Amino acid sequence: MPHDTEIKLTSVHKWYGQYHALDDINLDVAKKERIVICGPSGSGKSTLIRCINRLETHQQGKIVVGGIELTENEKNIDEVRREVGMVFQHFNLFPHLTILENCILAPVWVRKMSKPKATEIAMHFLERVKIPEQANKYPGHLSGGQQQRVAIARALCMNPKVMLFDEPTSALDPEMVKEVLDTMVSLAQEGMTMICVTHEMGFARQVADRVIFMDQGRVVEEAAPAEFFDNPRNERSRLFLSQILH
Repeated sequence: MPHDTEIKLTSVHKWYGQYHALDDINLDVAKKERIVICGPSGSGKSTLIRCINRLETHQQGKIVVGGIELTENEKNIDEVRREVGMVFQHFNLFPHLTILENCILAPVWVRKMSKPKATEIAMHFLERVKIPEQANKYPGHLSGGQQQRVAIARALCMNPKVMLFDEPTSALDPEMVKEVLDTMVSLAQEGMTMICVTHEMGFARQVADRVIFMDQGRVVEEAAPAEFFDNPRNERSRLFLSQILH
């Protein structure tokens, strides 16, 4: 694996019963590279990024993250998950914990960090996402956009090498989308390795180094944003863009 490759997928396949959800996926992601994955519903986008931290299990092929291959080995899975932050569509915050408690949980339990140190880091990232004043509130008291920013801060508290975003704005009201995208843009500008499944094409154009278009479990097209948006080569990509951009 070249030393600047952070994630490498080689001939990855996944089935749900008869359904071929991922069909021969080959993808290299370099350190600090920002990839946006798009495509119609059911094209395998979320399944793909969920395989990268073993929330879903691939049945064939190889996935290597930070030099560690994802296999049945629990130790490998734990090591990879420590280095890979994930932000979901539906926040997945613990409702019975305050915002601060949500953020310090993993650093204290997984990284064995002291509570004061974890709190200091958590407050730093809550400031980064512009909601430090919400630290002692519960998730239910925050707007969707604020909760999603907490979810991003929580992932950052583990100091991950890679951030995965699974349609992070699709459950939000339109006026909240911008505040979450702004947070993600600033992360991207700091050089975080990112893979983001999203329909936010403006974000893709602004932030992505590469856009990957999936359809029916396959990577159909990959290109730099300007090329992908202005001159898509594949018929499916053209159709998708004409529907989503107009």
